[in-house]
Amino acid sequence: MAENVTIARPYAEAAFRLAREGEDKTALAAWAEALERMVTIATHPDMQACIDDPRLLPEQLANLFLGVAGNDLSAGQQNFVRVLVENDRLGVLPEIRDLFVALKNEHEGSKKALIASAFPIEAATQQQLVADLERRFACRIQASVSVDPELIGGVCITVGDQVIDASVRGKLAAMATALQK
Repeated sequence: MAENVTIARPYAEAAFRLAREGEDKTALAAWAEALERMVTIATHPDMQACIDDPRLLPEQLANLFLGVAGNDLSAGQQNFVRVLVENDRLGVLPEIRDLFVALKNEHEGSKKALIASAFPIEAATQQQLVADLERRFACRIQASVSVDPELIGGVCITVGDQVIDASVRGKLAAMATALQK
């Protein structure tokens, strides 16, 4: 939902600044992992029921959430959770995580690529494809590969907002469009 992204953006930027302020070079990765953990907790049905329960005071909800998280969160991350609870923003944690990861990847000069293939791709072919994408986009590529038999053949690659459709299904759709003109 677009409004959730708008609400989540300042929180993601704040988390990113907090992670960058740390002297530890692994702070960005640690925050990304912590946000992933927070999302897992916040999206659990039992926690959702607690978040939606108006009888729980913010302090009680924060203590419950942090109790479930255990000792896995740093002091800064625990304070972040308290701020989210106080502002009734635990529900936008998935969007906060997504925006944080995008900021982290941009900072590190990497992009995520979603590669859909009609058939499983061999490791050597996948490495070559990633190397080609890294040259084309001039950054590191974090690829995740999935198999989509509906493509009939070839691959469909999504990097950011760019799509490279080299699938048979995509070519057939282009031909159908050209024939209708």
